[in-house]
Amino acid sequence: MSIIKVLEVMANSSKSWEDATQIAVSHAAKTLHNIRSVWIEDQSAVVVGNKIIEYRITAKMSFEVELNEKK
Repeated sequence: MSIIKVLEVMANSSKSWEDATQIAVSHAAKTLHNIRSVWIEDQSAVVVGNKIIEYRITAKMSFEVELNEKK
């Protein structure tokens, strides 16, 4: 039996939305184990002087909860 939990995260990058997503996964993986998927819920960008300077994402990340089953 497995239990999947969903966590909402936000991340940003000066390169791309894909890079912001990878940053979110990499940072979450420092404390979460068994990450299974990431779903981009929202994307936005910061514009200065008619140029995008920051890409932002809001994502839902799913991971399997480790159970300590007693036998």
